[in-house]
Amino acid sequence: CTCHLSLTIRLGMFLYLFTLVFFFLYIYFCVAGVFGATRAEIEQHLEMGRKLLAAGQLAEALSHYHSAVEGDSENYLTYYKRAAVFLALGKSKSALPDLTRAIELKPDFLAARLQRGNILLKQGNTEEARADFESVLTRSPEQEEARQQLMKASELEGLQEEAYAAHHQGDYSAAVAVLERAIEVGISPWDPDLRELRAECYVRTGEPQKAIQDLTPTTKLRNDNRAAFLKLSLLHYSLGQHHESLNHVRECLKLDQDDKDCFNHYKQVKKLSKQLDSAEELILEERYQDAIDKYESVMKTESDVTFYTNLAKERICFCFVKLNLVSEAIDVCSEAHQRDPRNAKILRDRAEAYILNQDYEKAVEDYQEAREFDGDSNDIKEGLERAQKLLKVSQKRDYYKILGVSRSANKQEIIKAYRKLAQQWHPDNFQSEAEKKEAEKKFIDIASAKEVLTDPEMRQKFDSGEDPLDPENQQGGGGGQRQWPFHFNPFDSGGSFHFKFEYN
Repeated sequence: CTCHLSLTIRLGMFLYLFTLVFFFLYIYFCVAGVFGATRAEIEQHLEMGRKLLAAGQLAEALSHYHSAVEGDSENYLTYYKRAAVFLALGKSKSALPDLTRAIELKPDFLAARLQRGNILLKQGNTEEARADFESVLTRSPEQEEARQQLMKASELEGLQEEAYAAHHQGDYSAAVAVLERAIEVGISPWDPDLRELRAECYVRTGEPQKAIQDLTPTTKLRNDNRAAFLKLSLLHYSLGQHHESLNHVRECLKLDQDDKDCFNHYKQVKKLSKQLDSAEELILEERYQDAIDKYESVMKTESDVTFYTNLAKERICFCFVKLNLVSEAIDVCSEAHQRDPRNAKILRDRAEAYILNQDYEKAVEDYQEAREFDGDSNDIKEGLERAQKLLKVSQKRDYYKILGVSRSANKQEIIKAYRKLAQQWHPDNFQSEAEKKEAEKKFIDIASAKEVLTDPEMRQKFDSGEDPLDPENQQGGGGGQRQWPFHFNPFDSGGSFHFKFEYN
């Protein structure tokens, strides 16, 4: 028993001594600044913060004020100075807690109350702002800024009431005018309620872009503003800006991945955006039929928003032109033009379809109309010049029409048509001089058409609106003797013609 008692006493003494040593070590480390900053270090942080703030190095200044607050959480001036940096950085929401803490530590700190009141007024919180201004005036009746701000608070309350009344009555333009005075004049630019109200008015008056401009800052002015992100996504979606729509609805889901409305809209936007991007990639790869199929899917995915149907029709029109499917191109382009009559791209593509159809007058008309809507486009300018040249050439000789082939005909189709017509109009097939003369003319035109359209360089010139066999276009003028594609020149003969022509 004596041994056990002795052991217990010794253990107790050891614990007492250990606690005593730990206590003195704690005091020493606190004084030495291990567990907290010393007064000298705090002052150094404050001085560095002041210098950096004056130099405009706000982020660095803020870092030093953070350290000063951590070192001394009971100094009202430190909170006030950090709030000033937050305000300089445009972070009024972060400044408010610091100003409130400074006021808690020193209730008669009028500068902090005035600054807090100014922020609250800009946020549209007239009740709390009024309380701060009245508190300042109670302690300092001669404070002119507080008096002026108190008057602004009363003015803002009147504007708020007037704007909500106009909105309730359906007079959205009047509501916008009132809100303009409240927001833009500077009384309450940070009030999310007023911006959201004006955004709704803009939607009602058919100005979605302005609604977007008002809603965008509310996502930061109000915490967890999923409703604003969803509205922004829907507005961008309605304007055809599917990538922006997808970005905003994703921000909503970052705040709450289980938000039902945002998730349902996300699925729709993601599907449509993927189809649109895929369709454009197929066009870049010149897989035009696959692109048409993809745009047909786009119209099935989204049939309610006009923009996407119009876009799909426009791009299908373009693809049909690229595929040289003239009839289909003209039909779809005409439908697209009817849906979107001021779209210069549709007019340009239909003009190209008319050129393929050798209807140059209509091509010129479409290009001229397209130029009215997009006068800066080089494509339209060059297309109009080409269509005008083709119209001029067609009024002389149209080699495609002479052979009866389309502008997209390949070399084999051209030679086949040439052979058939050459046999039909061979001058030896005719008896009278008048018939022979007519046959000679047609035969020469047929041979000229074959010469131009089977030569890639000459055909390209003709497709650009220039007749390579026109003497006016020949180098050196029109006085030279042209060479014929077959082994005779009918103008050298006296009257009896024996033709030897090539069928290659």
